[in-house]
Amino acid sequence: MRKRREVWIRKGVCIAAFLSVCLLCLTGCHGREGYAPYEMPEAFDETRDYEITFWAKNDTNKTQTAIYEQAIADFEALYPNITVNLRLYTDYGKIYNDVITNIATDTTPNVCITYPDHIATYLTGANSVVCLDELAADQDYGFGGEKVKFDGPAYDELVPGFLDECRIDGRLYALPYMRSTEACYVNRTYVEKLGYTLPEVLTWDFVWEVSEAAMKQDADGNYAINGQKVMIPFIYKSTDNMMIQMLKQKDAGYTDADGQVRLFNDTTASCLSDIALHTATGAFSTFKISGYPANFLNAGQCIFAVDSTAGATWMGTDAPLLDISEDKLVQFETAVCPVPQFDPAHPRMISQGPSVCVFNKKDPQEVMASWLFAQYLLTNEVQIAYAQTEGYIPVTDKALDSAAYQEYLAAGGQDNELHYGVKIEAAKLLLEHVDDTFVTPVFAGSASLRDAAGQLVENTVKAVRRGQSAESLDIDAMYSEIASLYRLDQLGAQRSGMPADREELGELPRTSVVLLAALAAAWALILVCTAVRVLKRKGNRP
Repeated sequence: MRKRREVWIRKGVCIAAFLSVCLLCLTGCHGREGYAPYEMPEAFDETRDYEITFWAKNDTNKTQTAIYEQAIADFEALYPNITVNLRLYTDYGKIYNDVITNIATDTTPNVCITYPDHIATYLTGANSVVCLDELAADQDYGFGGEKVKFDGPAYDELVPGFLDECRIDGRLYALPYMRSTEACYVNRTYVEKLGYTLPEVLTWDFVWEVSEAAMKQDADGNYAINGQKVMIPFIYKSTDNMMIQMLKQKDAGYTDADGQVRLFNDTTASCLSDIALHTATGAFSTFKISGYPANFLNAGQCIFAVDSTAGATWMGTDAPLLDISEDKLVQFETAVCPVPQFDPAHPRMISQGPSVCVFNKKDPQEVMASWLFAQYLLTNEVQIAYAQTEGYIPVTDKALDSAAYQEYLAAGGQDNELHYGVKIEAAKLLLEHVDDTFVTPVFAGSASLRDAAGQLVENTVKAVRRGQSAESLDIDAMYSEIASLYRLDQLGAQRSGMPADREELGELPRTSVVLLAALAAAWALILVCTAVRVLKRKGNRP
């Protein structure tokens, strides 16, 4: 009996030892110390060769691809010792997922086009992203540096607001690359056919009223406004932006710089109720549920299509990037307006657009090569060329004030390619409203909170379209479901506005959990060994 017990104890010791080793290995893999903070070398060593990778995003737009390739070729001509390898993505989410995966294996790109929300998550890998403050201010290699081989912008030539968007906890972790906002692309012809006059600034009440008016059908089930079987008057592409802007316009809670979750509040509930009511009549839908707003707009099946100004070349009768066949195209006048507002006298609209970050590496000279290329993307040649592909605007005053860019804007409408009128009107919209734009706070988990804001709208629309009445929506239950789905209870200690059953403390980071588990296993091993020794002593007694 004693032998059997000792055999089981020995097995327990082996299992505990094995688990301890496994847990410690996991700690080593997933909880790596990362890099030391980047220290800038005194000079860039041009006697060495460097090979860096650049991850970028385009919308299968060959013109954008050509601009990246030309920028790389021009940069390599200036720095023959630096080779830049381009990897293109069609989705920022895929870039984000690949970066997160590669941080764990220390195989991140050198330079990456991304969003500050994503960078905040990248920073959870210790010093994985280079803080750019020292590099940007350096007299030799910073903005306008004496040893930089291209005519880049000086520090004070970057639009301050755009540069501030790239700061996390007061430190610069990215460079702005392009900026856009959202616009409402309107079928002015149908608005006026319904008896309305399009205001300079749209209001939510106006959009809802016109949308409902467009739902009238004849005896055959055709919509009176377009004579077709299909009409969704109002379609929103990015519902996260929709909810965030609604809350900002009402000065309601969403979040703050400390990562406090304030999304789940009465104003949010009121906005969701309005969305549900207009979904129930068929007057509203979303991109994820019904499809791309531009396709409905161009087919005469939508009146208000909200999308980024960066999507302007898909919008309108003469759009150069049509996604529908010509036989489905309907002729109409396209107006480009700010997104709907609750207070048209004080419009609030989101500022968005890609930024560029530099990843840390063991070789500080390699980081210097990456920094020089990232900085090259802010030259007038790159900024103006890329801005002309969509309704983006450049991020430097140097480019904005240049004769080349001003001539481009002035030629709006001269053709339906480079100077496509809707595209240039979208760019002008942002230029006229830069002071009315805002950004959301950036922190680890802010990307999840943004997704949660959009999911509230999507879930509301789905529920109503599946037959649930707007009045019977259980918004509190939806809050709890979304909070759990996106782990919003883990974003900070303050839970103001969180669902009542979500007020517990957030979970520890994974590496901390693994380390604590390993320590617990080690103590278990010590206790088991102690028990074995005690039993052996008892067994040796006469």
